Amino acid sequence: MRDTIQKWFKSFQERLCADLENCDGVARFREDHWDRPGGGGGAARVIQDGAVFEKGGVNFSAVEGVLPEKAAAALHLPDPHFFATGVSVVIHPANPHVPITHMNVRYFEAGNGEAWFGGGIDLTPIYVNKDQVRFFHQQLKNTCDRFHPEYYAQFKRWADDYFYIPHRDETRGVGGIFFDRLTPTEEISLEERFAFVQAVADTFSPTYTTIVNQNKDLEFSGHEKEWQLIRRGRYVEFNLVNDRGTKFGLETNGRTESILMSLPPLASWHYSHAPAPDSPEGEALACFRKGIDWVSPA
Repeated sequence: MRDTIQKWFKSFQERLCADLENCDGVARFREDHWDRPGGGGGAARVIQDGAVFEKGGVNFSAVEGVLPEKAAAALHLPDPHFFATGVSVVIHPANPHVPITHMNVRYFEAGNGEAWFGGGIDLTPIYVNKDQVRFFHQQLKNTCDRFHPEYYAQFKRWADDYFYIPHRDETRGVGGIFFDRLTPTEEISLEERFAFVQAVADTFSPTYTTIVNQNKDLEFSGHEKEWQLIRRGRYVEFNLVNDRGTKFGLETNGRTESILMSLPPLASWHYSHAPAPDSPEGEALACFRKGIDWVSPA
């Protein structure tokens, strides 16, 4: 299925970029093609300084070769040969009322024949509109429920645990779903796994752009912009310290510019910053924790 999966991921990149350009209304993606020493390459698409999106990336890659010993050991692979393809997305809006978002879908083939999918979608609001967060999680649950009644609860917990900043004791945002190493089983074929991953990918654009369109024209103050920069700092901390995908990409000689496109153009760190609990910032911070049920009636 390698060729089928790779072609679908590339077409998904193209469709998603068109959707995001339409949502922004001004900026267009710039595309850079790159080759990976050892095999394969990709296409990095970056949008900057738009009417809505300050910086964003939609990256496609299809790479192969031999994993470094450390990376192969981390994946418990006896054979270091591999093939991997996927699409990774991070969007940093200009308006602090529009959430940051991330999604990725990926496929991995090991040299011993083992193959699996991974991916997920999560939302990182600066200010939390609870109705929009419920909408976001409900859309993810609807997609998961089409394939298995336990997927949403399982993958939502996985996202809460994964998108977590231990040194801050807070989640990166309001979570979403995250899954990894979805291998075929006696009950679920690789084709069925792929169908689920395709459905997750196709859920992203209509869900996120709905939220963007509701918020992109809201007015904001300098104080609200500064809170956005502080929350972007948390995003940077997670991606550089905790994110396994960033570490894997750098350890396997991935393209540095593509890997670090997830970082915002500007971020801020204030010493011992603590918003008042009853402030909009404090109320947002209270939502950045594990285990919140966003889909049950409030």
